[in-house]
Amino acid sequence: MRSNSLYIPQPTARPGDNPGFDHLAIPAVGETRRPEIFDSESQMRDMPFGLVRVLDEEGQAVGPWQIDVDPEQLRAGLKAMVKTRLFEDRMFRSHRQGKTSFYIRSTGEEAIGAAQSLVLGKADMCFPTYRMLAWLMARDYPMLDLVNQIFSNRDDPLKGRQLPTLYSARDYGFYSLSGNVGSRIGHGVGWAMASAYRGLSDISIGHIGEGTSAEGDFDEALTFASVYKAPAILCVTNNQWAISSFAGIAGGEHTTFAARGTGHGLPGLRVDANDFLALWSATSWAAERARQGYGATLLELFTYRVAAHSTSDDPTKYRPKEEAGAWPLGDPIARLKQHLIRIGEWDEERHAAMEADFDKEVRQAVKQGEAVGTLGKSKPPVSEMFEGVFEKPDWRVLEQRREMGL
Repeated sequence: MRSNSLYIPQPTARPGDNPGFDHLAIPAVGETRRPEIFDSESQMRDMPFGLVRVLDEEGQAVGPWQIDVDPEQLRAGLKAMVKTRLFEDRMFRSHRQGKTSFYIRSTGEEAIGAAQSLVLGKADMCFPTYRMLAWLMARDYPMLDLVNQIFSNRDDPLKGRQLPTLYSARDYGFYSLSGNVGSRIGHGVGWAMASAYRGLSDISIGHIGEGTSAEGDFDEALTFASVYKAPAILCVTNNQWAISSFAGIAGGEHTTFAARGTGHGLPGLRVDANDFLALWSATSWAAERARQGYGATLLELFTYRVAAHSTSDDPTKYRPKEEAGAWPLGDPIARLKQHLIRIGEWDEERHAAMEADFDKEVRQAVKQGEAVGTLGKSKPPVSEMFEGVFEKPDWRVLEQRREMGL
């Protein structure tokens, strides 16, 4: 009789191995069909195994998911992505100089925040992961506020209540970030249910990483979204790696993350998240479905985490150093830039000038933030800990204030 043995998923390559992605199923551009928004989940059970793609290798938009997007919006998306990458590179260096305690970059994933921010409305709410800075850049959130929050200084708009890079910007449709990533997708579903209960047309978009999708929060969110037809878009960013474990640890070896919706009665789409136009089209489709009362959609945002998980991580310890360069779906900035040039709406000269302008803007914001103070050199007043706790000050808060002489 054969004895049982515990199966431990293993990545296809470790440090020192030759990287490759031949094990991934990547359909050709234009191969995946576009269903109607009113189709039932049972009519879309092939969709989680396709891949929504629009831009081909020459930067041409093709296939059934191609839709007309104003070139000005495409340029806005490109600008948000470039600004995000320049800003994050600068703040990463600031961390290495001891000016902040922690930092997270979204290198290679900038199209997600930028495209979805521009597609959705001002009254919609994003429940993000910590690689969504491009959402704020696309909505012109003040860069100096970002710097001050990261430095945790006196002018931190969050008054020291959050870790660096865990932004919160309600007026920009950006719900407070959390280090407990899985918690936010359930909050997004609850927000959407409340919007529907109040008879509003606003929708939510919630995000989770593929690693965190192994936690119970994810399935609970999908259950509520399905049962109550919450007007929400639920996103799993599959960037192939959690902090040190590959996607197979969360079940990625056996099926797609988009297929997780099937058991909950939710349609799932897998989207090339390095393709700005594919993200735009799929998000628009899911948003219209939600607003028309057909319920939530699960999107698997198929991409690759180029940078380390955070400044506390060294990916060379668990994956080949050259793996990012082998990713078959390219760089989102380069791909959108190529498309804009191809349609005559951009050129290399304007791109270089834009990079130079943004680099100057980033440097100026960092310089201003440093003048206020970096980590440990400046901080919000202690009295701030008593503010925003209760709508009306509790007697214990008042007593604690007196004890501290405030």
